[in-house]
Amino acid sequence: MKNTSHPSNETLSFPTHVNFIHQGEGAPVILIHGLAASLHDWDDLVPELAQHGYTAYALDLLGHGGSAKPDSRAYEMDWVFDHLSAWIDSLGLDQPPVLVGHSLGGYLALDYARRFPARTRGLVLVDPFYRLGQLPALLRLSYRHPSINMTVVERTPEWLFRIIIDATSLSMGHSSGGAHNLPEHIRAQTALDYKRTAPGVYNLPNTSTDLTPHLAEITVPTLVVWGTRDSTLAPASFKDLVSALPHVVGTRLFVAGHVPHQSHTAEFDPLVLEFLKNL
Repeated sequence: MKNTSHPSNETLSFPTHVNFIHQGEGAPVILIHGLAASLHDWDDLVPELAQHGYTAYALDLLGHGGSAKPDSRAYEMDWVFDHLSAWIDSLGLDQPPVLVGHSLGGYLALDYARRFPARTRGLVLVDPFYRLGQLPALLRLSYRHPSINMTVVERTPEWLFRIIIDATSLSMGHSSGGAHNLPEHIRAQTALDYKRTAPGVYNLPNTSTDLTPHLAEITVPTLVVWGTRDSTLAPASFKDLVSALPHVVGTRLFVAGHVPHQSHTAEFDPLVLEFLKNL
């Protein structure tokens, strides 16, 4: 696996270096994480893709992980999209990639396919965000006050994030009978990712465009996978998405929450590989 950090095309007015990994040889698959996460979201899927004949690329989005963190108290979705699309261009791929996106990454993948259909071979959307109404009322209210979110995140120690993550994981349980929904190493990484995310990214939902009116335009083959116990985004919204996209397969994972690609890898990874094989 290769770890890389390099500048993307300079389309923005601030540093735009991109931290990413790539592994394998074959058709390109680009993996896009969610809000306050990192490329480590895909630590299980990347080697699976490489083993099955694909080149997997996973990046840290703007403001996340080891990528550039502009000094701004209010990030905008267009910045993150431009950062992502410029990086994809910089890869010099000889064929269109499949984009795999979770939550915020699902939003970016959908918007990329809408804007650049000829550059997109297919989509895998994991509990994807595509409109603000998917969020519970309390979360929508908190995102209207990003300065409060930023202050809370900045002042909350990593150990407290870890306690919250552990408690949530225990409350969910696992369909295989385990006490935790998420493995220990993933819970540790999740807490770390929260603390190293630029606080300004919590403004991103405020600057998103409702993609609902554009879904019928997105005609690339798409797989939508979601957890039926997602408490971050309304599970019913994923059914609406499946109904609106023209060329789509939808799959529910029972007892999974917002991150089935991490909590239920034994079910999730084969779904992705089967979808890719049939493209």
